[in-house]
Amino acid sequence: MSIGVLIVDDDALVRSGLAFMLRAAEGIRVLGEVGDGDQVPAAVATLAPDVVLMDLRMTRIGGLDATRALQAMPHPPHVLVLTTFDADREVLAALRAGAAGYLLKDTPPADIVHAIRKTAAGEPMLSPSVTRRLMELAGARDDNSARTAARARLATLTERELEVAMAVGRGLSNAQIADIAYMSTATVKAYVSRLLEKLNMTNRVQVALLVQQAGTAGDG
Repeated sequence: MSIGVLIVDDDALVRSGLAFMLRAAEGIRVLGEVGDGDQVPAAVATLAPDVVLMDLRMTRIGGLDATRALQAMPHPPHVLVLTTFDADREVLAALRAGAAGYLLKDTPPADIVHAIRKTAAGEPMLSPSVTRRLMELAGARDDNSARTAARARLATLTERELEVAMAVGRGLSNAQIADIAYMSTATVKAYVSRLLEKLNMTNRVQVALLVQQAGTAGDG
């Protein structure tokens, strides 16, 4: 099945370039383009994209607020942030708002296509230049009370669910988790879905951030 994509960027040239590139990619359909965050909910309701390629800084409504608005919808699409900004605060805020991935605009076209496919499959995608700093930030900037709260949330999980959560926190894919935990990939996907429901989260990146915040990513 093809992946439907909505492009959100306030630069018409960027939108055109992305659309041209994605239309040449097999299995990807560009459903539409919008130039500001306030247009996103209506476009998503009309077009039902699988992935929203989201800029962060726009004129009226930024990508963070637009992402939060999408998470309030009954069946929100996956949001993949594509921006020129890699400041720690903006990366972390985007992922906590519900974005499933974060790429910089200097990412090679083939990698953007790969990221869209992975995001549509529920796998997190972070630009290599921000991944390590992000995970360090998630653990380092939260105070003891936040760490205690994160550990309390993880304590509600079963032993097997916690094992999967720890693996997600290390950035492993479903296939990699299946290999080390001796499960089928389908079983891992079921566990990840259960984690999201029990922890009241929208995607696995948020699970990884919780694990990092708890300071337990390297445990076990």
